[in-house]
Amino acid sequence: MFGLEALDLARIQFAFTVSFHILFPAITIGLASFLAVLEGLWLKTHDNTYRDLYHFWSKIFAVNFGMGVVSGLVMAYEFGTNWSRFSDFAGAITGPLLTYEVLTAFFLEAGFLGVMLFGWNRVGRGLHFFSTVMVAVGTLISTFWILASNSWMHTPQGYEIVDGRVIPVDWFAVIFNPSFPYRLTHMAIAAFVATAFFVGASAAWHLLRGRDNPAIRRMLSMAMWMALIVAPIQAMVGDAHGLNTLEHQPAKIAAIEGHWENVGDEPTPLILFGWPDMKEERTKYAVEIPYLGSLILTHSLDKQIPALKSFPPEDRPNSTIIFWSFRIMVALGLLMIATGLWSAWLRWRGNLYSNRLFLTLVMCMGPSGLIALLAGWFTTEIGRQPWVVYGLMRTANASSNHSVEQMSLTLVLFVVVYFMLFGAGFGYMMRLVRKGPKTHEGADTTHGGPGQKRTPARPLSAADESSTDDRKDRLTEGN
Repeated sequence: MFGLEALDLARIQFAFTVSFHILFPAITIGLASFLAVLEGLWLKTHDNTYRDLYHFWSKIFAVNFGMGVVSGLVMAYEFGTNWSRFSDFAGAITGPLLTYEVLTAFFLEAGFLGVMLFGWNRVGRGLHFFSTVMVAVGTLISTFWILASNSWMHTPQGYEIVDGRVIPVDWFAVIFNPSFPYRLTHMAIAAFVATAFFVGASAAWHLLRGRDNPAIRRMLSMAMWMALIVAPIQAMVGDAHGLNTLEHQPAKIAAIEGHWENVGDEPTPLILFGWPDMKEERTKYAVEIPYLGSLILTHSLDKQIPALKSFPPEDRPNSTIIFWSFRIMVALGLLMIATGLWSAWLRWRGNLYSNRLFLTLVMCMGPSGLIALLAGWFTTEIGRQPWVVYGLMRTANASSNHSVEQMSLTLVLFVVVYFMLFGAGFGYMMRLVRKGPKTHEGADTTHGGPGQKRTPARPLSAADESSTDDRKDRLTEGN
């Protein structure tokens, strides 16, 4: 298929499925915590706006959660079908870590999810809030174990190799490997930032259409506060993560920077733009800033970073790809920080909800967090190549013995099925977003327990209502 080998197709297939999957947990993590905050604020203030937002976003959360579960199951099978030699080599470590994720996180989420989604008028308010918090905690615990497993593949420790297999000897060292704290923090914050811009874009879309009410304003306000506070923190965490990567995976940093060789004792410049050529071993059309590479990567003006030519060609990551994926991530991160700062200025001026240029930017920034997350993930995983377990097992030695025809057929099937299935799910989720939150201004706030009457929170029941509202909107616009 297109001159690719079975190994290349196996890598593309896993990259395709994990790229689809990672989007759903990212939004799930952020929305779960957002829902816990909304319900907590409602219980504290008795402001119906928080309650209305809770019911609106719980529907979107339910759809997103379901798609995340379905897409995640596929990867578990891929480890056995496409990467059986990796599973045989490292299964004694990765297997238990993923099992812990199911036993501690998935079971916790599944146990309380039903109460959270369907128990609003069936259980007391305290128990319902506790269920929402437990679901939010479960998403973070799941992130903990998944990142522990993946981080160990980048910076393995706490093991011995016996008869060609990795055997754990220190589980604390395995879990809390050198890159784990940085990658866990970076991923969790990325999920919160991505969700903030998803929520903010939804609010901006409604405001631009003239749907201005307290719930929509509250959505935009909370999202922009999150962007203002968390986006700069993410930049600082990313800097710390980069220093950690320079220590443990210097070839990855050299490839990210497109830095091929050091000249004497000269500090490393920062290449803003260029085209790393793996065959010619140089970065074409480079636009450089002297000293800045050393300043950013080593926090000094005289230290150098390792160059790609100091590593054997077979040990170099593909600089052409991760050079640009990293810059896409950084550019979007800077744009997020700028958006948060602009929101603070507009809030001070009193026109946060009416500046159409700003609202248009926020709406366009809706997918920015997810795109940045994917770009960062590509940078991390492609930058680990040619190793599947860094320094221990090469990717070429980890795949199953499949033919090109088999991998081509399954890849095509995955692409077709994924776009059909998750395309429909995404479309449904966008219909819910377009519907907007229902407001119940002046409604009684004392309900919310067993036997109390209230419009139930029905997370998967909005399709018909959404369709009706959309038809009404089109008829109105047509007239």
